[in-house]
Amino acid sequence: MIHSSAVPSRPTVQVGLWGEKHAKLLVVTVGNWKIIAGGSGGIEVPPAKRVKKGDEEVDQDNRKRLIVIIEKCSLESAKVGKDYVILSSDKHANFIRNQKRDPSDFRPDILHQCLLMLLDSPLNRANLLQIYVHTVNNILIEVNPQTRIPRTFDRFCGLMVQLLHKLSIRAADSSVKLLKVIRNPVTIHLPPGCQKILTSYQAPEYMNCRQFAESVGNRPIAVVIGGFAKGKATVDYTEKEVKLSNFPLSAALTCSKLTSSFEEVWKVEEDN
Repeated sequence: MIHSSAVPSRPTVQVGLWGEKHAKLLVVTVGNWKIIAGGSGGIEVPPAKRVKKGDEEVDQDNRKRLIVIIEKCSLESAKVGKDYVILSSDKHANFIRNQKRDPSDFRPDILHQCLLMLLDSPLNRANLLQIYVHTVNNILIEVNPQTRIPRTFDRFCGLMVQLLHKLSIRAADSSVKLLKVIRNPVTIHLPPGCQKILTSYQAPEYMNCRQFAESVGNRPIAVVIGGFAKGKATVDYTEKEVKLSNFPLSAALTCSKLTSSFEEVWKVEEDN
C-alpha cells in the first residue's frame, strides 16, 4: 500500500553559505551528499515582483525570460520496505504492478534529465530562465534558478522525497528556498499577459526552435513541455500549440534546443 502522506525518517536537510563575499554559494546537505547553489560568479537572482489580486499572487515582473513548465511529471513518493522512495519503473516495477498500475508511467528520470539541461544552461546563469514542475498528482513545484540538483539519479530521488514530504528546501542562513511546493494553478505565478505555448509533435503549426525564439521578441514567454515518455500533455491554460521539430523530441532534448535558441536570439554569450 502506498503511504504518501506520512513523513519519512530521512536525514535533516541542512543549508549553509560558503565562499568569499562576491562568490557565495548555498550548500545544501541532504544525508551524505551536498547540493551547491549559486556558483555562477556570485549572480544574484532578483525576487519576482508579486502583488495580491484577491486571493491570488500575481507575478508583475515583465522582464524578458523563458518560463518552462514541465507538465505531467511522474514524481510520486511511496514507502517500499522500510524507506520512502520516488517510484521508478526500473527499480519498483513489481511494487507498481501490485498496485494495479502501469510501471511505464513512472519515469522520474525524465524530470531529472530536463532539470539538468535547464539549470546547467547559460540562459539560466544569465537569469533569463524560470522553471515550474507540475506532477501527475497535481503538485506544483517552483525551482530556484540558483539550484544545482544532484547529478546522479539516486541522489536526485532522495532530494525529491525530502521535498514532497517537507514541501520546501530552505536555506538555513537566509530566506532562500531552493525548491518549494506552491499553490495551483501555475497561471497565477506567471506575468500578466504572458503568452503560454504548448509544445507538441502533433501540433498543426511548425516552427523550429530558432524561429520560435525570434517570434517571442523581448517579452516573457511560458512554454509547456511534457515530462513523460509517451503521449501528449493536455492542459487548459495555453493559447496555442507549436511543433518545434519534424522529428519526435525527448523532453530533455526539447529543453536543450529551446534554451540554446533563446541564448542565441537574446545574445546571452555576447552580453556576458
